[in-house]
Amino acid sequence: MQNRFFDVVIVGGGITGSALAYVLAKYTDIKSIAVLEKYGSLAALNSNARSNSQTLHCGDIETNYTLTKAISVKRTANMLVKYAEQVEKNDFLYKYPKMILAVGDDECDRLLKRYEEFKEAFPYMELWDASKIAEVEPAVALKDGKPRPEKILASGCIDEYSAVNYGTLTKSFINTARKTGKEVQVALSSKVERIVKFDDHYELHTAQGVFMGKFVVVSAGAHSLMLANQLGHGMDMSILPMAGSFYFIPEMLKGKVYTMQNDKLPFAALHGDPDLTEPGKTRLGPTALALPKLERYTGGTYLDFWKSLKLDGKVIRVFWDLMKDSTIRNYILRNFLFEIPWINRKLFVKDAQKIIPDLKAEDLTYASGYGGVRGQVIDKTQMLLKLGEASIVPEKDNIIFNMTPSPGATTCLGNAYRDAKIICQKLGVPMHREAFVNDLLDGQDLDA
Repeated sequence: MQNRFFDVVIVGGGITGSALAYVLAKYTDIKSIAVLEKYGSLAALNSNARSNSQTLHCGDIETNYTLTKAISVKRTANMLVKYAEQVEKNDFLYKYPKMILAVGDDECDRLLKRYEEFKEAFPYMELWDASKIAEVEPAVALKDGKPRPEKILASGCIDEYSAVNYGTLTKSFINTARKTGKEVQVALSSKVERIVKFDDHYELHTAQGVFMGKFVVVSAGAHSLMLANQLGHGMDMSILPMAGSFYFIPEMLKGKVYTMQNDKLPFAALHGDPDLTEPGKTRLGPTALALPKLERYTGGTYLDFWKSLKLDGKVIRVFWDLMKDSTIRNYILRNFLFEIPWINRKLFVKDAQKIIPDLKAEDLTYASGYGGVRGQVIDKTQMLLKLGEASIVPEKDNIIFNMTPSPGATTCLGNAYRDAKIICQKLGVPMHREAFVNDLLDGQDLDA
């Protein structure tokens, strides 16, 4: 495969890169695609089921989404359901009960207001009182065998897809892409050290040799910005890597239980889930911890972090604005303590008892090796921490850089559709948009 020339080279063999390979192979006239993955297997990092919440984010239980964003995410999430219906084997998408849990008068009032606002867009979501919650999730509604003393309310459903093994889905995308008859080559252990731009192509230098492409898409998580900076793109951005950890408990939940988001906190609220990789266990988390590295459980990447951080007065100002808020400051300190042996379980159990009142510290086991790093983007021009997906799309160059924290995994096909349209336009290659829209979007384009 050394010194081969491809129409499109994708850097990163996770869910984002594999989804794009699938869309290009099936719905465009692109002839040849290479996927370069730095590790020895696909989905080795954040797309691995051990590294994420395993959730199909539909906007129904994520209380940090506006109605507009929730509707948009719902459409792209449904694309994964449509894909699952079309492949021979769906071994990546699962149905579990799911709910938003509100505890106390204030949260219950907020949830009721949200339910009224969202019910037209999410008609399958029901409003559950304490007795219904006890029927679906007894461990949530009972304390010492009796109804818990606080007022509780939930918005939930029983029979919807809610969990995804994104690592398995990554492999499914590549296998389906190869069945189209297009040239789809995957080069493992092929870390991209350098990208060189020429007039009509790019050269990507790896340990496995030089790969060349007319168009390049970098979907390498937190490393995407560092590669963009090599070519002079994204210099107004910085990366804050946020790591999430989890705890295991014996199986106490039947489905996903999400809690109400604190509007002052920019990070995910605590939730509990059945774990797809550990049958018989419930997983609680995530915690949120800033780490000076771009990958959680691999060696190194500390220097890569400093290259991507580009620490200066603007970045320090963003950190200062975050830390001067007492709610955020206390949250960051508490999450730091969650990582310290001996005291972590005693502290974490107090938060987790919001979901399971009878939970005890001795029920908790730190989920070693679980959790990943999400590179949150700092906009140095606006001096803001920008949560959510981010892309760099240079107007005059045939290259895209994707940095996709949650819900990037859920919206992988939507992002792939967006990128494929750009690629086909710039390369002058037809895209079969009608087929894509009919297959995955119920006949209504995202642009409609």
